[in-house]
Amino acid sequence: MPEPSDVTSINWHERASTIKLPTTSFIDGRSTPALSRESFDVVNPATDQVLTAVSAGGADDIDAAVKAARRAFDDGRWNGLSPTERGERLIRFADLLLENIEELALLVTLEMGKVIRDSYTVEVPGAAAVFRYYGEVIDKIPGELPPTADGSVAMVRRIPVGVVGAVVPWNFPLDIAAWKVAPALAAGNSVVLKPAEESPLSALRMAEIATEAGIPDGVFNVVPGLGTTAGRALGVHPGVQCLAFTGSTEVGKKFLAYSAESNMKQVWLECGGKSPNIVFADYDDLDRAAEMTCFGIFGNQGEVCSANSRLLVQRTIAEEFLTKVVEQAATYRPGDPLDPDSITGAMVSEKHLDRVLAACSQAGSDGRTLLGGKRIEGPGYFMEPTVVVDLPLDAAAMTDEIFGPVLSVAVFDDEAEAVAIANDTAYGLAGSVWTSSLDRALRVSDALHAGTVSVNTVDALSPGTPFGGFGESGFGSDLSVHALDKFTGLKTTWIARHAR
Repeated sequence: MPEPSDVTSINWHERASTIKLPTTSFIDGRSTPALSRESFDVVNPATDQVLTAVSAGGADDIDAAVKAARRAFDDGRWNGLSPTERGERLIRFADLLLENIEELALLVTLEMGKVIRDSYTVEVPGAAAVFRYYGEVIDKIPGELPPTADGSVAMVRRIPVGVVGAVVPWNFPLDIAAWKVAPALAAGNSVVLKPAEESPLSALRMAEIATEAGIPDGVFNVVPGLGTTAGRALGVHPGVQCLAFTGSTEVGKKFLAYSAESNMKQVWLECGGKSPNIVFADYDDLDRAAEMTCFGIFGNQGEVCSANSRLLVQRTIAEEFLTKVVEQAATYRPGDPLDPDSITGAMVSEKHLDRVLAACSQAGSDGRTLLGGKRIEGPGYFMEPTVVVDLPLDAAAMTDEIFGPVLSVAVFDDEAEAVAIANDTAYGLAGSVWTSSLDRALRVSDALHAGTVSVNTVDALSPGTPFGGFGESGFGSDLSVHALDKFTGLKTTWIARHAR
């Protein structure tokens, strides 16, 4: 894992002036311009300047990528390798991601506004860790020999589903791509990845590195394009057997419809969240709780699906705790993403910034703004960290995913009320509980309707633990061995005992 001190030794502005930007689809092992010759601009959110024009893949490009993936699957160039051989190449892939860490981190920061410190110490190492995890685990997944009544032998094996489509968001463009691609490849599938139109550069470079790692041509393809064209084309393509999506609930529902109108492909969704962060009066370190509360909503500009966007604080400590939170929140004022000392960066686009600011305005009308709520003037898409209190529980800022640095605060009196408020949501992705009582930690964690509950921390995860949610947060798990369930099918071979 790179040390934070390493990131300060690099002149990132100088490095940015010389970096080569990938601009075309990567299909069947080759850089491939869009068949339509159309393109779209990728904009640097920190400067509002166009970085480059990237090929706009459409239905024909998706079709070419799916067919290349299918050829690669059918001839066994990848799934015909042993799990150990596939694992070795995925581990090599992880090594190469780290060898190219400066370039990949810079691409992530330039395309989506994440601060370079996070791109360098979190995003790229996180993606590499996921590929390494699946490379190491895939040859340790056993089959089954269920007992049979007549002495026959039934063998149950996990087999790859075929061609996997993956559609990923812009907030963690490399990391979440790894969450989909690594287990799909480990299981022996071929993959077609459609990155977000705001952040295609890091995914395209990742595909080039995959070839260097020994991933055969056609096994991992990347087609950038608009959601309404390339995304939809992947969703309805009859040659795709499985589609994994991370993004908004609204778009996730569209992929369910695409499956229904095409070949009933499996669809796995990781969608929105409105995660509660519950702070009880018995927790004995309110300074740490305030620090982590702010990290849980203002880190990565609040552009995190599992962000702890609802703070629920017990009434007896509410005034004291909110004072600490506001003081800490003020330190999250964004800066130049290429400055290693910046703690947060730019919002991904002006369209997204405007949407978040509109939500802040409505929240200020429904409640009372303690901090922020405004755009920071100047070039780029920057906004202040925002804290809003005195909101009705049915206010939009308490129920809707804002996906920005906006903390909505509610006060509760007792444990039952805290749980009731926390569960009053259409989502069920994550939540946090702060308490010094083990009994309470277990009780409340069990009561919360969320895929991950972090106790005395926020947003805890690792490659070895499943990440996913309930309700309108979607279904199916990323990470851990359970992610392999999405990309494999169970096949039974029954060998009958010959009667004599």
